[in-house]
Amino acid sequence: ANFVERGEVGAAVCVMIEGEVVVDLVGGWADEARTRPWQPDTLVDVYSVGKAIVATLVLQLVDGGVIGLDDPIASVWPAFGAAGKGGATVRQALCHQAGVPAIRERLTNDDLWNWERMTSALAATEPWFEPGSRLVYHTNTYGHLVGGILHHACGQRPGERLRAVAGAIGADFHWGLDAAMQARCADVIWAPASNPVDVDPFTVEGDFRLPAMGYFNPPGYSSHGVVNTPEWRGAQVPSTNGHASARGVARLYAAMIGTVPGHAPLLSPSLLAEATRPQSEGFCPVLAEDVVFGLGFVPTNERRRFGGPGSFGHFGTGGAVGFADPDRGVAFGYVMNHVIPRWQSTRNRSLIDSLYAALA
Repeated sequence: ANFVERGEVGAAVCVMIEGEVVVDLVGGWADEARTRPWQPDTLVDVYSVGKAIVATLVLQLVDGGVIGLDDPIASVWPAFGAAGKGGATVRQALCHQAGVPAIRERLTNDDLWNWERMTSALAATEPWFEPGSRLVYHTNTYGHLVGGILHHACGQRPGERLRAVAGAIGADFHWGLDAAMQARCADVIWAPASNPVDVDPFTVEGDFRLPAMGYFNPPGYSSHGVVNTPEWRGAQVPSTNGHASARGVARLYAAMIGTVPGHAPLLSPSLLAEATRPQSEGFCPVLAEDVVFGLGFVPTNERRRFGGPGSFGHFGTGGAVGFADPDRGVAFGYVMNHVIPRWQSTRNRSLIDSLYAALA
């Protein structure tokens, strides 16, 4: 029905229950010309689905005693303490309260491909609000913020750290794709009306200034105009450019709840419980709606519903989604290439609802 009635071009969905794959479907096309069939190992940009993954890598360091949730970010990343951010904590970064949802310095797309350049510009940014005082979704800076904490705490950039963690459990999820991975990529197809490639955020005033800066400084920060380029796919922008298969997303969530055979859970039960409970909530001026966040994850809630009451996950722009439902042993991954400018859609909603109807 998603292909016939809801505009799907190419997509895949994978469901694991207690570590066993019970649904593994692919369909459609990996390109707009409809010449390349979608394959089980096709990779596609899953946008904000990656936020939960980069957060998980930092949470593993918390589990290991390398850093603490309430430690100042500057304790591992001294440069981040600039411009009044010395008190901002790891917890605040993970739940969108760190005060830097946008970078103030004008940046270019050439900067975007440079990890050190982006994280340095973020570290130097004067906060837009007092860290900890409010919730503002860190649309694109989240990956450089949380990934910067990771890099300074353990010496590995997110792409390298993820390669070790995901590789150990056989999960196909990546930042910074090499040529072989890029050859497996589906092209992202944006509807023309939702592809504003010429926004100059520095000319935007009033309440729209902060969202515009977060989305479009640098111009390609949200992927507009660059999403299918080798530069974008090869860069590390963990909030926005993780490329994955549906199997890869589902397998990571299965690993979070400890259902991958032969592998320990990615996080301790106590820390997972802390990370998936509400940590910040309220009206977000960037998303223009009420939201709830845990530590990198979205706990299921009325506005963003996953599975059962204890489920948690993250949507991505266009409708990609990964989540786990620990009570049911469910891990779910859905990826697609025809992007709508929303997280939830009739496409992902129908798949989730069909799953739970079958489980009832």
